[in-house]
Amino acid sequence: MVGIVVVSHSRALARAAVDLAAQMLHGQHVRIVIAAGLDEETFGTDAVQIHEALLEADQEGDGVVVLMDLGSAVLSAELALELLEDDAARQRVLLCPAPLVEGLVVAAVTALSGATGPEVAAEALAALAGKQSQLDHSGADHYREGDPADAVTGRFQVTPAHGLHARPAARLVQRLQGIDARVELRNLTTHSGWVPAASLSRLATLGALRNHDVEVRANGPQARQALEELQALARRNFDDPPSAGSRDPSQPSGDHTPIDASSRGDLLAQAIGGPFPASPGIGLGPARLATGRAATPAATVETAEDPAEGRRRLDTAVAAVRAQVQDIRRRVADDVSEAEAAIFDTHLALLADPELLEPARSRIAAGQAASSAWANAVSVAAAGYESLADPYLRARSADVRALGNQVSRHLLTASDPSDELGERGGVLVAADLTPAQAATLDVERIAAVVLAFGSPTAHSAILIRARGIPAVVGAGAAVLGIADGTPLAVDGTTGDLVIEPSEAVVAGFQARAVAAQARQQQALALAAAPATTRDGVQVLVGANIGSIEDARDAMAAGADLIGLVRTEFLFLGRAKAPDVQEQESVYRALAETMAGRRVTLRTFDVGGDKPLPYLPQAIEANPFLGSRGIRFALQHPELLADQLLAMVRVAHDVPLSVMFPMVSTLDELLQARRILDDAITLAGRGRPAEFQVGIMIEVPAAALRAATFAPHVDFLSIGTNDLTQYTLAAERGNDAVGPLADPLDPAVLRLVEATCRGAGAHATVAVCGELASDERAAAVLVGLGVRELSVTPHAVPGVKQAVRALLCSEAAALAARTLDAPSADAVHRLLRPPGRPDS
Repeated sequence: MVGIVVVSHSRALARAAVDLAAQMLHGQHVRIVIAAGLDEETFGTDAVQIHEALLEADQEGDGVVVLMDLGSAVLSAELALELLEDDAARQRVLLCPAPLVEGLVVAAVTALSGATGPEVAAEALAALAGKQSQLDHSGADHYREGDPADAVTGRFQVTPAHGLHARPAARLVQRLQGIDARVELRNLTTHSGWVPAASLSRLATLGALRNHDVEVRANGPQARQALEELQALARRNFDDPPSAGSRDPSQPSGDHTPIDASSRGDLLAQAIGGPFPASPGIGLGPARLATGRAATPAATVETAEDPAEGRRRLDTAVAAVRAQVQDIRRRVADDVSEAEAAIFDTHLALLADPELLEPARSRIAAGQAASSAWANAVSVAAAGYESLADPYLRARSADVRALGNQVSRHLLTASDPSDELGERGGVLVAADLTPAQAATLDVERIAAVVLAFGSPTAHSAILIRARGIPAVVGAGAAVLGIADGTPLAVDGTTGDLVIEPSEAVVAGFQARAVAAQARQQQALALAAAPATTRDGVQVLVGANIGSIEDARDAMAAGADLIGLVRTEFLFLGRAKAPDVQEQESVYRALAETMAGRRVTLRTFDVGGDKPLPYLPQAIEANPFLGSRGIRFALQHPELLADQLLAMVRVAHDVPLSVMFPMVSTLDELLQARRILDDAITLAGRGRPAEFQVGIMIEVPAAALRAATFAPHVDFLSIGTNDLTQYTLAAERGNDAVGPLADPLDPAVLRLVEATCRGAGAHATVAVCGELASDERAAAVLVGLGVRELSVTPHAVPGVKQAVRALLCSEAAALAARTLDAPSADAVHRLLRPPGRPDS
């Protein structure tokens, strides 16, 4: 039978609650253990006492449900859970956010029936339903303001794969900021109650999953605008990038066969599933387990404090954490991308959530200590997630608690456990890492990372790659049983993981590392030299960038030019568009960083998944097939004219190219060129001497009519990411069709060939999509006629080396074979991995 532990600040209160529950058992017995008060009279909670109660309650091994009253009771229970040395025992414990008295009564009766731990916890969570129904019989909801008859109403469908989870919900909250309206939502599919749209934590309680219908009602002067903004956001998939995997990262994958962690010296390779290579490189060293036991600040005996001082301490702690999150966000935006940095917007939205802050402030005003008041508010908010049926949404409670613990540590002046990750050198082993932890790993101390769960495309894996730390993910829960200090060998390129490797295995890994380092050093030594094939054909290797810091990285990596500047970084995330002077200043700074090398500026590529808040778009059923790229720019010619004027001014002083995105018809190109000609006239200095004009080939129609475009441009730059998506009608991140979206599919390669053939002698052909960064693909692209590759800055040296190894006649023959291949898999088999012998 499931045991129950009652955690309370007051021993008298706990005993009274247990007595009440016993009345419902009619003389039958359920194991209920009290862990309450520091003694008979002193209020407080003690993690050691709770730990002992957990052991007593679980004597039968059927599991334990823990009920807590408030504040530090939650923190103490979490700490007690971590004190359990037996992982199996820890897995059997459920911390339940149900109300103490009502929850205990229901939990005791349910446990007596022989229910499981999750069933007992679920019934306890529902314990308030009767009281809520009785007190809310009129149908009025707590959040209603004004007369619903006067409200503007509408609805939208939830489209993200994981429903209205943290990131799309954060965007929803942000989208309504500054709009004078009170907006409320309810889930029509589940018949939920209304919740305020301004609260990220309350939005979670909607349990809105994919394809659920959500109703909106808005009151106020800008109610209609608020409704339209939300409906437009929903039609854009809440600006949520496609998820590469739908598995809950907090749970083991069903694809993993168990790893026998006691099998030493053997390669941990799975017939199905992980470990998966996540970040290239070799790492050797002792295992350093990140158990998370320091994640929760130790509970303290709390006393009431002056409300003004408590409020000040809470506001200071929240501000400090906000500054930390903003700093990490900036670093990720600079080091990785703005898209990945946006994941921290959820954390910032939580720190401003009135449903999290106001309850804490109210308790402080009533005399409760700031740390206790905050912990209670966090517990309630996290419970909202934990009560949801969907496991992905339910797992987001960990994000709320992690952020809450950050603030709690400031309030309790405790250390941040993220500081402890890697403080002892070695191979970091963890269940998973938060994005913030991954973004701040110490590259000097951590030889490699091994994650039990996660996927190579998870945010944490992307950030680990950006840090240059070798990593494997999805290794299975058994790796968490590896003893601290156990020698490990990791190959993040192949996914190989060896526990207690023999001397021969270590030597083999070291040989791999030496060979890889030699290739890297050779590439770096020649990075600034031209990339010329063995038969004398020069291929320019440039870099794709989105900031001045990226430009510095490109220069250091030996880039011949900047092949793509994503200028939308100047237009996004602000209240109004940049003026001509601001743009000119930034473009000059980019050009100066490149010291005379050509810089290719793409005009702002917004719309679709990148809306501009100051230029609202009409609602589109499929914005990726709607107004984006050049189409959006031509609908706002004044914005395009300003950008082109700034570019022309800079082009008079440095080699500069302008490139128009998402062009599909000749008329679009000619319209854009007329606006460019007007900008040249307005600048008043004639046509710049080294000015070039090009377009991006991103849709099949553009590739097939390359010969039509070529006489009007100097170059054609193929964006293989979108070209692949539109050719195969498959989003790379969509779980159902993701494997189809392979840029090495022969259909995509045929469009590359058509572009090169159509360009003829009129225009140079470049590739600026992710395919250009694949060293294996260099032979195919050069063989098809591509003469410029624009890649991520760190890939420049390796791609140059790949080009230098080519003979154009051989590359052309290989390319011809890929065009006739039956599938993308067949193309992959034709390409030998760089640095390995021919197969």
